[in-house]
Amino acid sequence: MTHTDTGIDWLACELIEQVPGKVSGRPIVRGTRILPDAIVDSYDLGETIEELREGFPSLSVAQIRQLIEFAHTQRRQQLNP
Repeated sequence: MTHTDTGIDWLACELIEQVPGKVSGRPIVRGTRILPDAIVDSYDLGETIEELREGFPSLSVAQIRQLIEFAHTQRRQQLNP
């Protein structure tokens, strides 16, 4: 199981891949070089879905929402095992 420093098992999310040698082998959004933590952290700090969409135009609103939901679900499960 691969976790980032946030404790989220990103590889359990269908939108995420890990490619040796690409972005130091860290989990990234499939087909991009985008770190999912960057999206979720920005959202948690107050960026709106629309602002994230502008910052990450290669991602759809649905993908952004799915990443945020996945991360928040994982965090809830860690708090309430």
